[in-house]
Amino acid sequence: MFFIFIAILAIRECGGVSPSEPKVPATARAPAITTPVAPSPTKVAATTPATAKATTALPSPTPESRVTATRIALTPTVTMTPLPRVLEAPTPEHIGQAAISTELISRKYEWTYRGCKWTWDLNIPQALYDYYKALPRSPTRNYAVYVTHPLQDIYIKKLADNIQSAAQKNNYGLYQTVEFAVSFVQSLPYTSDLVTEGYDEYPRYPAETLVDNGGDCEDTAILMASLLRAMNYDVVLLGLPSHMAVGVAGGSGISGTYWEYNGRKYYYLETTGTGWKIGQIPDEYKLAKASIYVMTPVPILDLKWKAITDSLTSTINIEVTNMGSADAAGVSVLAAYDAGGGMVWNQETSDAVKLGVSEKVTVTLYPRVPSGKHTRLLIQLFLEGRPVLDSYSEWFDT
Repeated sequence: MFFIFIAILAIRECGGVSPSEPKVPATARAPAITTPVAPSPTKVAATTPATAKATTALPSPTPESRVTATRIALTPTVTMTPLPRVLEAPTPEHIGQAAISTELISRKYEWTYRGCKWTWDLNIPQALYDYYKALPRSPTRNYAVYVTHPLQDIYIKKLADNIQSAAQKNNYGLYQTVEFAVSFVQSLPYTSDLVTEGYDEYPRYPAETLVDNGGDCEDTAILMASLLRAMNYDVVLLGLPSHMAVGVAGGSGISGTYWEYNGRKYYYLETTGTGWKIGQIPDEYKLAKASIYVMTPVPILDLKWKAITDSLTSTINIEVTNMGSADAAGVSVLAAYDAGGGMVWNQETSDAVKLGVSEKVTVTLYPRVPSGKHTRLLIQLFLEGRPVLDSYSEWFDT
């Protein structure tokens, strides 16, 4: 396949004093970074999670029936307010190994960590880049789907192994290994999606960000979360107003800005611009609420449809795509005519199917046209019997 690459990470020059971080035992699950400084942080109070919003669904077979449903959010999120505090943060050789691909894209990165100048010569398979470049962008703010996409796991793990190997050779602890990885990602140039891709928002998969040599906040946050996750750190994505960052689970003794979720403290990681420390947050986000996106693969469904209508029947071709990072079971589609007031005429429903990651299916439905009505077509998408997406035509007279 295309999970083959060559990566050489090397030191160019190094100065200064070697770090002296005490050893910290790793835990069985994804570790929380620790350092023996600072008092115990104050607990953060979370607001009520807003993971789903109510809408009116219209899956009734006759105008006399009415049903109200809850739109299911396919993105596990929770909104929280952080506690801003100040973090006080507590020599390398060649690394890398090889891979197989007929065509490779070569990139060279340079950055500095703790007085050492590093270079990383990375060859990325052209096929890998082309595959992710061709994927449609998912219609969700849950950018964890770009971290948890299963086809990139092997590739990202090899990159992460290179970083961890260099960190281990220099006796970096858990805390400094995160700093080391963050310093690499922070060194990538910031580029606007509008300039590079022609879109206001164009989230990139990690291979795209590496080949394109940078991106905006969500691109570098996705790359950072992918690397740390592959290194077995417990991380989340932090969705702030017009911004995206990473949260890494921190243990006792860490200070800085964090959000608490499921009993763990996730310390802020800024991935745009150099010099930001773990827990250090830009002033404009210190009091901001954040949506936390956990690294759980989820299905994200989208649909496109086209209808041809005569005086008696509509022929509606509906394409459903799973743009998420997990399989979607029990996917079905409803087509009907909107009768207003939460009611419909002449609904037709497809059989339920399973859609794997990046898979799509096309179904055709034939709802009868109600005579002499002011109406519109409703297309409703279901996941395991729950309505997750509605799409409508313009209103018209039959």
